[in-house]
Amino acid sequence: MPTVYGNLQGIRSAQVKQIEALYDQRQSGDRVCTIEFARQLAQLSSTIHHPICVYLNRRGQVIRIGIGTPLQTQLPQSELPRQGGDRLSGIRCVSVMSHAPDRGSLVAMLKQRWDALAVLVIPEGKRQKAAEIQETYLAHLIPDFDQPWTVSEPMPLDELTNLELDDLIYDWEKDLGESGFELDQFQAPSDHDRVLLVGLMTDGMTAQQFEEGMTELRRLVDTAGGEVIGVIEQRRGTPHPQTVVGQGKVEEIALQVQTQGANLVVFDRDISPSQARNLEEQIGVRVVDRTEIILDIFAQRAQSQAGKLQVELAQLEYRLPRLRGQGRGLSRLGAGIGTRGPGETKLESERRTIQRRIQLLQQEVNQLQAHRSRLRQQRQQQQIPVVGLVGYTNAGKSTLLNVLTQAEVYTADQLFATLDPTTRRLTIADDMTAARKEILLTDTVGFIHHLPPSLMDAFRATLEEVTEADALVHLVDLSHPAWASHIESVETVLDDLPATPPTALLAFNKIDHVPPEVLTQVRQDYPDAVFISATERLGLDRLKQEILKLLGISVQPGEVEVG
Repeated sequence: MPTVYGNLQGIRSAQVKQIEALYDQRQSGDRVCTIEFARQLAQLSSTIHHPICVYLNRRGQVIRIGIGTPLQTQLPQSELPRQGGDRLSGIRCVSVMSHAPDRGSLVAMLKQRWDALAVLVIPEGKRQKAAEIQETYLAHLIPDFDQPWTVSEPMPLDELTNLELDDLIYDWEKDLGESGFELDQFQAPSDHDRVLLVGLMTDGMTAQQFEEGMTELRRLVDTAGGEVIGVIEQRRGTPHPQTVVGQGKVEEIALQVQTQGANLVVFDRDISPSQARNLEEQIGVRVVDRTEIILDIFAQRAQSQAGKLQVELAQLEYRLPRLRGQGRGLSRLGAGIGTRGPGETKLESERRTIQRRIQLLQQEVNQLQAHRSRLRQQRQQQQIPVVGLVGYTNAGKSTLLNVLTQAEVYTADQLFATLDPTTRRLTIADDMTAARKEILLTDTVGFIHHLPPSLMDAFRATLEEVTEADALVHLVDLSHPAWASHIESVETVLDDLPATPPTALLAFNKIDHVPPEVLTQVRQDYPDAVFISATERLGLDRLKQEILKLLGISVQPGEVEVG
């Protein structure tokens, strides 16, 4: 059944049927279109008050109709008749708009290698009852890397419809071939994600907070394996309820996606399923938020069975409410776009499958909690105090654990390099008595600003290692420009946990990368804190002694306590 693509909101079903009827009108292969077809197309566009794009192959068959601009209504790459990147695709686009071809439309022509782009212009003020075509333009590709297209001078409709298009296409394609000009050089590589970041600065957010958030988002994308190719920012009082950013900014994003070859757009805040769906329809590529990037990183980092279990649970809990946004794609698996029965059945089947899987994973996480609880009880029976290492991601917790206990936990200058908790025994000698005391040191998953709720729930078994510890060492990367906000973020996460140890020691790490004047000021501001460098082994003896004080341990000379 013929389908009209694009944004159909506000268009009556009778008007949609009139547009669908265009599929039955076959045009001549050697002309752009007939005058009658162009006027009918313009009349429909004027009636619905939206641009319309019709895509025809070289036999004159209408293969796709979209409501929107050429940038918004492109064909999927798999539907282009000629896939070779070194020649034209065999598709021409006839579009009704209120202006001459803009850069977005021309970039869409380049990305999809259209034979030609014909634009029928109806002035904005006349887009009502009368469908008067004021002028037309014809654009096509040329062998020029700096500007690989040319647009004709405005011409009347009869001149456009009388052009011998097949001869023109033959000459254009010949010029491209003889010049050695390769159209596939403008296609985005598909072996990795080329990411466009979008940041929204709302009321109540300082410029510093916004910049820190965007810097962290870039770092998250890098850690996930994506390549950041551009950043778009907007200042707005509150997020737009439908598209997060304003409509003009959405069009700018869509243009940048096409111009720079991005295949993924990442927002710096959580977006709703409907917002993601609206944005994807207008931009034409996948749109995700910060939470999905974090979940992807966790999926890459999970090594143990317990870690993989908790990550899968977090991902499913996050994706379940977003299944609705895939309804159109799922119905394509059934009886085709526009049908309700099979598509809805498929959607509900997917939803029930995920819900059953979530229930199973919840049970397994509960079993994991019980298993780790038994391990903690065994340690408690031995009366060995437990100290948990907490802190912002990449603060150096795993490095500190390795240095103090000779553990071999994986470390890297990456966000969330380790997920699974690791517990090692540490022996500390008291400076005053020379007596030794054994404790257990536990490295936990790193925290981050606005830790996603789905992760908090799924990783409850891991976070219990924090709540069940006798004391905490809060490690802070003092070399990071946003270390102060990192402290606040960690404390916020700790406050959200059911219970935390009453005592905590603040330890500033990486002091070897901090200017002396900054270090002096922070020492004055935090007189009870410990200042260390795990990699350079600075201040570790002081840290051990402060841990003993934190635990309230008193050891007699010559005595070795394990409980």
